[in-house]
Amino acid sequence: MSTAADARSWLFTPGDRPDRFGGGAALGADVTILDLEDAVAPDHKAQARTAVADYLAGTGRAWVRVNGTDTAEWADDLAALAAADLAELVGVVLPKCETAEQLAATAARLPAGTPILALVETALGIEHATELATAPATTRLAFGSVDFCRDTGIAGAATALLYARSRLVIASAAAGRPGPVDGPTVALDDLELLDTELAHAAALGFSGRFCLHPRQVRPTNRAFSPSAEELAWARRVIDLAGDSGGAAVRVDGEMIDRPRLAAARHVLDRGTLYSEEVQS
Repeated sequence: MSTAADARSWLFTPGDRPDRFGGGAALGADVTILDLEDAVAPDHKAQARTAVADYLAGTGRAWVRVNGTDTAEWADDLAALAAADLAELVGVVLPKCETAEQLAATAARLPAGTPILALVETALGIEHATELATAPATTRLAFGSVDFCRDTGIAGAATALLYARSRLVIASAAAGRPGPVDGPTVALDDLELLDTELAHAAALGFSGRFCLHPRQVRPTNRAFSPSAEELAWARRVIDLAGDSGGAAVRVDGEMIDRPRLAAARHVLDRGTLYSEEVQS
């Protein structure tokens, strides 16, 4: 089972649709997020909160995106999650993250050790990326690309968002966090665009992505798993250079030094972790 650190596909499900709560795992999503924020209309918030708490108090298992700290619903959401015996609450997604204090306040209202995905969606959040990545309450960063575009007036083209995405990747690496989770592809039926955006995110250093529709799950898992070609390269490097003691050696015309050897081992580790997707 994927952890917060290595999950690739993060599938949102509206918190007021309990009939859909159990579907994410069956569809192959690494993470199911029961959403109490953007996917729920204001007059359905209380209903959604109850449905999510009931599900997690039973046999359900999921993450929950709560409302932002600047809303009245934030405290109500966390109170509902803390009041019940929610053994199957895997983690919490906190939107509109801009300060470490927001994360600390959220963590204080949750069971100790509950993972928190810090969702960065504003200009101020991007400028505070290092603070958010190094906050003790943070498990991993995520990019709320749609809200970020609305906040800044930036168009959603890949080049326009390069600075923001790179800030999150670099801040995560500097803090020793996993690669961040990227924002979703909002064109639900355009699988070609999805593949293009997934390849771009993976090349930048992201290691997961939000999914808005079940059909986006499988391509997302594939994009953030090593390919058969990558695995073959890694095995050959380990076979021919694994006993070099760190000395640089030549493998198929490529110089393999200590960093490249470490990269090969990382590919093999990920191949083992995601063996079902790699083989399919």
